[in-house]
Amino acid sequence: KDVYRRDIDGLRALAVLGVIFYHSEILINKVLIFSGGFLGVDIFFVISGYLITSIIYKENKVKKFSFINFYIRRIRRLLPALLVVLFVSLIFSYFLFLPVEFKSYLDSIISSIFFYSNFYFHYSGQAYGQTILSTKPLLHTWSLAVEEQFYILYPIFLIFSIHFFKKKIKILFYLIILFSLIFASYIGENHPSFNFYMLFTRSWELMCGAVIALYHLEEKKINHYNFLSYLGFFLIIFSFIIFDDPHRHPSFLTLIPVFGCCLIIIDKDSNNSINKFLSNKWFVNIGLISYSLYLWHHPILSFGKISGITEESIFFKIVLILLSFLFSAL
Repeated sequence: KDVYRRDIDGLRALAVLGVIFYHSEILINKVLIFSGGFLGVDIFFVISGYLITSIIYKENKVKKFSFINFYIRRIRRLLPALLVVLFVSLIFSYFLFLPVEFKSYLDSIISSIFFYSNFYFHYSGQAYGQTILSTKPLLHTWSLAVEEQFYILYPIFLIFSIHFFKKKIKILFYLIILFSLIFASYIGENHPSFNFYMLFTRSWELMCGAVIALYHLEEKKINHYNFLSYLGFFLIIFSFIIFDDPHRHPSFLTLIPVFGCCLIIIDKDSNNSINKFLSNKWFVNIGLISYSLYLWHHPILSFGKISGITEESIFFKIVLILLSFLFSAL
């Protein structure tokens, strides 16, 4: 029987709040709040790997898995909200951008709809982190492209692996994690933009979530140690505070927030303190709108920056963040 895990929605909330605080560029005593908040996306990747593996594995086990149904569900989950955000953003961009900028924006819309925006922004020379909040309103859709590429390729790979590797599937996943992480750390030295944007270098994060799903699906008893959840939560918050350079990720350094996320997910004990904290109604409600919130916050804050209304104004930044919450809830 599937049990709804409120703590995973709480993790989603933690991830999206980290990203929002990062992009908001709010300074306290000239120090950026959550300078490593961009790592919230890495937490999303781990969660996606965990949930998608669980869904496909369970449906395949009872002979109910369908590639067509899976892809339709993903499209229904992702595309409607994205199209609304793109349409509203298009109206604002028409009035705020010069013709050349508007043409570039239209190109980014097309790349977002067809989920290749990670390639578009990389090859157009728009490195993530050149400025904390980009004046490219759709820059954040690079991560949606990575996830969608994963959704397209992974079901085929997983079904193949289940049938041909059977009980050795975890070994295969561990090898993918190892090689993807080594590749990311190596290529990141000379090609940080390619490393940041591409599925190949993000695969290990998604597969970390997949490995946890396999352990849970085997229904083996996992010992629960509360201190591991505390450690996981600490590692995530530590990463949000201590890191400040997206160009150094993903790499071995990114193991810190990814491992922290894994420690929280692997412990399904609803009585542990971190689980209870993440399961409170505020975190869960934010987690439930986290996808929409991720979609809305960047263009809203970006247009605020382009128009100049948020320059040196924490008040207007907070207003725009609240507006992001309102649109997301709607």
